[in-house]
Amino acid sequence: MKKILVTRKPPKYLLEHLKEEFEVEVWNSEEQKIPQEVLFQYIDQVDGILCLLTDQITKELIDKGKKLKVISNLAVGYNNIDLDAATSNGIIVTNTPGVLTETTADLTFALLLATARRLIEASNELRMGNWKTWAPMMLAGRDVHGSTLGIIGLGDIGAAVARRAKGFGMKVIYHNRTPKPELEKEIDINYSSQEFLLRNSDFVCILTPLTAETQNLISLDELKMMKETAVLINTSRGGIVNENDLVTALSTGMIWGAGLDVYEEEPLPTDHPLLSLRNVTTLPHIGSASVQTRLKMWDLAALNLTYALQGKEPPSAVNEIGDK
Repeated sequence: MKKILVTRKPPKYLLEHLKEEFEVEVWNSEEQKIPQEVLFQYIDQVDGILCLLTDQITKELIDKGKKLKVISNLAVGYNNIDLDAATSNGIIVTNTPGVLTETTADLTFALLLATARRLIEASNELRMGNWKTWAPMMLAGRDVHGSTLGIIGLGDIGAAVARRAKGFGMKVIYHNRTPKPELEKEIDINYSSQEFLLRNSDFVCILTPLTAETQNLISLDELKMMKETAVLINTSRGGIVNENDLVTALSTGMIWGAGLDVYEEEPLPTDHPLLSLRNVTTLPHIGSASVQTRLKMWDLAALNLTYALQGKEPPSAVNEIGDK
């Protein structure tokens, strides 16, 4: 019987299912990440890992996994895994796309609305007893309807966000590595250069994967291009936006506000400068966090792992390999 490691406590039904097929080792915590030393302890014993985005699957770890056949990541992104090392070692890497598209788009647009209308700030003012009277410009935000949304990265989630934006009467422009004319016709959106998008959008949504090319894609030069009334939304990956530059832009009025679900360091330290700014709406990386979607992600991650260890093609492999 093949042996697997699950790096976070899975749903009971799923654990029982996996135990029918494999010898299973589990880091039996819902809230605490598995320590790196525990990963090293088990890596040379297991045929497969079902891991989370918080687990760093490094080259050193992979090279030690002499039996390892598959790394199944419970996320769409897989920048926590050294993909080159896995591929060169003949290890299949899988992710969980598709099942979280609509849920993440919901959260992205909710974050856009919350930032534009200062909802978290308003709720906090009420709870702290600071609501003394009605005033014409009290907690006044930005209109969403009739404004221009610029989407950087028109994958499945980007397209789903664009559809929601059209329902709010927004004009949508996008920048992508390659234009998508069929989606342009379907959703009524327009392709633009990144510079045009930054200069002309009222809201800029970052929805591109984190790669070597997109690291610090939005830094001070890009933020300077944006309108002073513009809002930046990032629900993709933290490293795409240079946080030091973003703090500068927000604290000097270079842009009006930001809504963030992802950060360069996660969890975000409580003394981070972003948390001291009133014009930032911050969430703890909950883009796909609905009960239904998280269960679907677990199911797909388990299916990917099972198929790979059965010698079948996993539903969502991200690399191509020969026989190990």
